[in-house]
Amino acid sequence: MKEFDPGTNAASIVSVTDRVRPLAIGMPVTSLHFLGDIAAFVGAEESVALVSADGEISSVAVHGGGILCAATDGARIVMGGDDGKVVALDKKGEVTLLATDAKRRWIDNVAVHPDGAIAWSAGKTAYVRGGKGEDKFFEVPSTVGGLAFAPKGLRLAIAHYNGVTLWFPNMAANAEVLEWAGSHLGVVFSPDNKFLVTAMHEPALHGWRLADTRHMRMTGYPGRVRSLSWSAGGKGLATSGADTVIIWPFGSKDGPMGKEPAMLAPLQARVSAVACHPKQDILAAGYSDGTVLMVRLTDGAEILVRKNGGAQVSALAWNAKGTQLAFAAEDGEAGLLAL
Repeated sequence: MKEFDPGTNAASIVSVTDRVRPLAIGMPVTSLHFLGDIAAFVGAEESVALVSADGEISSVAVHGGGILCAATDGARIVMGGDDGKVVALDKKGEVTLLATDAKRRWIDNVAVHPDGAIAWSAGKTAYVRGGKGEDKFFEVPSTVGGLAFAPKGLRLAIAHYNGVTLWFPNMAANAEVLEWAGSHLGVVFSPDNKFLVTAMHEPALHGWRLADTRHMRMTGYPGRVRSLSWSAGGKGLATSGADTVIIWPFGSKDGPMGKEPAMLAPLQARVSAVACHPKQDILAAGYSDGTVLMVRLTDGAEILVRKNGGAQVSALAWNAKGTQLAFAAEDGEAGLLAL
């Protein structure tokens, strides 16, 4: 990747910090999701804080220990814990036990499908429960590193050591394996179902074009990529892992093959979380020094949402309408911005 000249004087950035409603969540937050207009701050241990649009906080116990993973379809959040349980939480704060691992193994990954199907993993085994409630499972060669449903049809990507397995739970056909050496710790399909991208243990992403399984090497990061977000319409993939937001181009049939990524919002701190607006070419970026910026993808214009000086930003989320942005830091400090 080319070096990027910061250029912008941070002091001259437009600020909306006075419009942010500060929240004291009181626990480390690992992920953030909206259920309608309720912001759900998923803690590292035991509970989720539900925050209404006017800032009222209620805490809900969901696991008897660490919360290891969470995913949402907008109606509920599905979570896995080190208590071996898979649970769902809705915006009323009601918790439903979905599954318990027979050996009480840690539930490392979860995924949700728009039609109501869910997936989870324990060790080397991935499980899928379809809309009719029947459980199916598939074993991969090594511990599952990530799960993702394809946007169309019931197809599950299972990331693991040396690649990704693509499994159709409702078909007897053999699963397809996309190979690439190394440890794959997260996986996403592009919204148009044409590409698959993994976050690796090393500071890199790897991608495949699904039509012909051509490889896309997406390297040059100084640190591991822990946060990925597709822009509205899926034309770009925004990522953490550097001191700028890295955005890979996916607007053409070749995706990022042979192309340089865009680099936006450079700071003297590493990007720790990214979340693209659901409808417009805007993203939110959180940094290791506590800064939160909103960035326009077309020209890189920045708006300051939270000043630096706090703990690392651990989670960001927009509501489905794109009218609210929530953020949280590792020390439990958080905020809500109504737009």
